[in-house]
Amino acid sequence: MNRNSNTYTFLYAAIMVIVVAAVLASVAIALKPAQKKNVEIEKKQNILASVNIESTAANAEDIYKKTVVAEYVVNTKGEKVDGNAFTNNLKQQRAAGFDKMLLPVFECKTNDGIKYVLPVYGAGLWGPIWGYVSVNDDMNTIYGAIFDHEGETPGLGAEIATKEFQEQFKGKTLFDESDKMTSIVVAKVGEVAPEEHKVDAISGGTITSKGLEKMLKDDFTGYEAFLNKNKK
Repeated sequence: MNRNSNTYTFLYAAIMVIVVAAVLASVAIALKPAQKKNVEIEKKQNILASVNIESTAANAEDIYKKTVVAEYVVNTKGEKVDGNAFTNNLKQQRAAGFDKMLLPVFECKTNDGIKYVLPVYGAGLWGPIWGYVSVNDDMNTIYGAIFDHEGETPGLGAEIATKEFQEQFKGKTLFDESDKMTSIVVAKVGEVAPEEHKVDAISGGTITSKGLEKMLKDDFTGYEAFLNKNKK
C-alpha cells in the first residue's frame, strides 16, 4: 500500500485509535479494584476522623475493625431496616423522598464511650458537599465532625474541609431545651442564634456555609426519630 496515500493515512490513524482505546480500557479495568479499595479506605478514615481518631491509609482498616462495633440502616421512623450502611448512597436516598429515605448509622467504641456516626450529604456552591457527624450517647451532643466537598472555591467554601472550621461543632447540640430538633446554625456575621446551636460561617463562603447548614438540618431531621428513640 502506498504510504503516501490518503487511504493508508486513514487506516493507520484508525488502527492507532483502536489500539490506544483498547490499552486505556484495559488499564482502567485493571485499576478499578484498587481505586474502589482506596475509596473504601478513605471513607473509613473519615468515619474514624468524625470520632476524633486519626488514621492513615495503611492502618485505617485495622483501626476501623476495632472501633466500629455496629453498622446498620434506619428509616425516618427510627426503625432498623435491612441494608448495607457502608455502601448506602445518601444522594440516592435524598432523591427517594423523606418517607422512603434509608440512612446509615455507625456505632463506634471510643475512649469516651460509644459514639454514633451519622453521614450527611448536601449541596454547596459549585457541587456536592458531604460529611460525617458523631454524637454522644445522649443522642444530642456533637462529639466530632468532618466535612468535604467536590469543587468549592479554595480559601472560601473549601474551608469547610479544614480542622479549624470542623472543631467548632464539638459540644454543640441538635435539640433545644424543649426537645425540638434545632440542628446547627452556620451563622453569618451579625446573625443571632443560641450559642449551643451556632458555629461561625466561613468568611466569603456564605453560600457554601448555608448549604452545609441546610444539609445538616435536612439529614438530622431524617435521623430525628432514631435519635429520639435512643436517647439516654
